[in-house]
Amino acid sequence: MTTLVKASHILVKTEDEALKLKEEIENGKDFAQAAMEVSLCPSGQNGGDLGYFSRGQMVKEFEDAAFNMKKGEVSNPVKTQFGYHLIYLTDTQD
Repeated sequence: MTTLVKASHILVKTEDEALKLKEEIENGKDFAQAAMEVSLCPSGQNGGDLGYFSRGQMVKEFEDAAFNMKKGEVSNPVKTQFGYHLIYLTDTQD
């Protein structure tokens, strides 16, 4: 079972914004660059990098999505109390 994941994310206010961004990323836009340009989270200045985290460190919706992704995958929009996140899973550790 995966015990740690390393992820980056982009936080925006609306699902429409998140969907548009995901499409841009799937069409070649750099995830880190997009995070620096639009993310509402302070991590955006670091390309959205959140580093490694284990279960229990993030809000449930975010954590559930991150721990059910494959390395290199970008999530569909994930709604939390903060807004809508696109999550990019960069690594896992068992």
